[in-house]
Amino acid sequence: MTVQPQGGGARAAPAGADDAATLVGRAARRNLVLGAVILLLKLGAWWQTRSVALLADALESIVNVAAGAVAAFALWWASRPPDRKHPFGHTKAEYLSAALEGALVIAAAAIAVRESWRHLLAPHAPNEVGLGLALAGAAGLANAGMAFYLQRLGRRRQSPALLASAAHLWGDVMTTAGVLAGLLAAWYTGHWAIDPFIALLVAVNIVRLGWQVVRESLGGLLDESLPSGELAHVEALIAREMGGALQVHGLKTRRAGPRRFVELHLVVPGAMRVDAAHGICDRIEDALQEALPGTEVVIHVEPESHLEDEGAPGHESSVDG
Repeated sequence: MTVQPQGGGARAAPAGADDAATLVGRAARRNLVLGAVILLLKLGAWWQTRSVALLADALESIVNVAAGAVAAFALWWASRPPDRKHPFGHTKAEYLSAALEGALVIAAAAIAVRESWRHLLAPHAPNEVGLGLALAGAAGLANAGMAFYLQRLGRRRQSPALLASAAHLWGDVMTTAGVLAGLLAAWYTGHWAIDPFIALLVAVNIVRLGWQVVRESLGGLLDESLPSGELAHVEALIAREMGGALQVHGLKTRRAGPRRFVELHLVVPGAMRVDAAHGICDRIEDALQEALPGTEVVIHVEPESHLEDEGAPGHESSVDG
């Protein structure tokens, strides 16, 4: 891919912005505390009704809280500064929770399926349906409030991690809404087989959410590239700030927890002074860090004899001047 530069100009460094790792960690702790409250509400709803659908909804929240606790600890560990043994930092500690989360998902889904099957064979009306629905409804509203908070904060701070957490919570809200709608329908019609059927659907959703979490963790451990949208944004910023250079090639990206890593080769005219080349590097680095907080940039400056032809064997994404 070749992109023409759009001009230069120094970029101002971000001022007054919270550290991305601190921001994500604070949000994770708040999410964990509220998640525990929501879990208690859902368990209370199940205890009052003995509805297997509400049990499945509570099991999903158990997975969320346990995963949130592990994530909060991992975020704290990952925020530790680099040291002699870990010169690249500790950010990959976040991904070590994948195995535990996977086990929790399997256990929760298995319990939900077992209870659903048992109630399908012998459907019965839950107890205290009105009170149970009220408790579950309160839990859903609290979840929606936290999801809205994380979504707004994530958009304002341009944090993919916060936006991902918000999307996960919105999914949980939709699950609770579906459970409530199904129980209301069963209550109105008297067909209580709807209750375990909804629980089976929730079990499938638990597996889906769990696989998504594990998949993202494995992707981080395997050093996957940034998502296509972020990668395109990185390329556009480089094109805008590389004025004076001839080409950028060998662009590589990856993510580890809240941090992004961008590595590239910057080809400059052979007669360019070192301070001028360094100024271009500073512009590119400042722009990336301002737009995508938590990004570490490594730039290798090369003379024009290292220009690469697009389409050459082994040639990677380039930005040409």
